[in-house]
Amino acid sequence: MTTKPEETLQPSADAVRSQIGDFLRERIKTEVAADRDLFASGLVNSMFAMELVVHLEQRYGIAILGEDLKLDNFRTVERMTSLVLRLRDAPVADHA
Repeated sequence: MTTKPEETLQPSADAVRSQIGDFLRERIKTEVAADRDLFASGLVNSMFAMELVVHLEQRYGIAILGEDLKLDNFRTVERMTSLVLRLRDAPVADHA
């Protein structure tokens, strides 16, 4: 079995930003600027934040734990993109 090159490459920041925007557009039926505060604008609520956490973890194979679970990390598409990139590139900690 061969692996396609796009399957082994991590998506770029632009691709992550676009994918998060696509997810939001599909779920809230509104186009969202990358720097728009989703919570202050009333587009989403804290319950939806949990859906965002689950989506990002599943989509990008990351674990969002502890301090990273703060609402500020989910306010904008830009902040979520930064979070995904940081967690995706972080070394895995040994919890032995």
